[in-house]
Amino acid sequence: MKIYSKKDLNEHSLSLTYDDISLIPTEISQVRSRTEVNIKSTFLGIEMSVPVIASPMDSVCGIDMARELNSLGCIGIVNRFDSSLKQMFSDEESSKGIQAVSVSLTAEDELLEKIAEKKMLVCIDTANASNAHVLNKCEEIKKKYDVKVILGNIASGATLKQLVNAGADAVRIGIGGGSMCTTSVQTGIGIGQVSSLLDVYFTRKKQKLNIALIADGGVKSPGDVAKAISAGADIVMLGRMLAGTKETPGEVIKYSDQLWKKYRGSASFGVKMKGEFIEGEETMVPYKGPVRNVINAISDGVKSSMSYLNCESIDDLRNKDHFAILSTSSYLERLPKK
Repeated sequence: MKIYSKKDLNEHSLSLTYDDISLIPTEISQVRSRTEVNIKSTFLGIEMSVPVIASPMDSVCGIDMARELNSLGCIGIVNRFDSSLKQMFSDEESSKGIQAVSVSLTAEDELLEKIAEKKMLVCIDTANASNAHVLNKCEEIKKKYDVKVILGNIASGATLKQLVNAGADAVRIGIGGGSMCTTSVQTGIGIGQVSSLLDVYFTRKKQKLNIALIADGGVKSPGDVAKAISAGADIVMLGRMLAGTKETPGEVIKYSDQLWKKYRGSASFGVKMKGEFIEGEETMVPYKGPVRNVINAISDGVKSSMSYLNCESIDDLRNKDHFAILSTSSYLERLPKK
């Protein structure tokens, strides 16, 4: 079996996803148990207990989710469709515990001023960051306000330098990989999440660019979070893994003796206006209870992965460089059997 480095994976002839790769322990671990592992990190000046950030989707992250994730040492980006944003900024108590807010290209100065006053992160929430209008908006915000700006999304590192020149502090990596995203099907755009992440990672390294990398899309398990970090991500954005939890926007629905909550893509019919082009789906996901349970599971999973790999810190995990490429049978073999 060939052991692959990040460089090998980046040069692979096929586009790779998290399901296509596995981390390989290649040394004797000195870690007694996962309780000894430290997964604390810093993202754009924010101290984090778990390297997780919630996607600014209207069925994932509203004010309640953002506040709860903050209390857990994560970040939630309040979605730009949230009707209570103005009320939040008018009420000092409501804005506590909020670290990031997403905005559109038409965001008003009044909103941006309030975000800047609160020292929150700004996420310009678009499907394609490689766009002149997105870069112009980023430049405009950076000139007017003292804020950190997240741009998204990109599928490769081809335009990364232009994003940095426009003032972007972080970038969301991944087009078409989200579970509710149909962009690749509708447009033919997008590559596997691992390949996207690696291409941007090596572009940043080669060009010596100062920008944080967010792995956005395709993450289904704590193991995928560990893979993303090892492949170069500074932080991992989650949508479906957080969907259906108590803190997500929307009501709990009872159907067929089971509890459910709505989950939909930001370009789905329910979000976009009638007659607009749709690049997202809608579905119902089982109710999961408090998001704290999901974050704890991710924390435990990443720590366990690190204990196998002899990693005591997140930086140790980022420096790991031993992967396997899985055949379909290899992937299926490791799935739980009922």
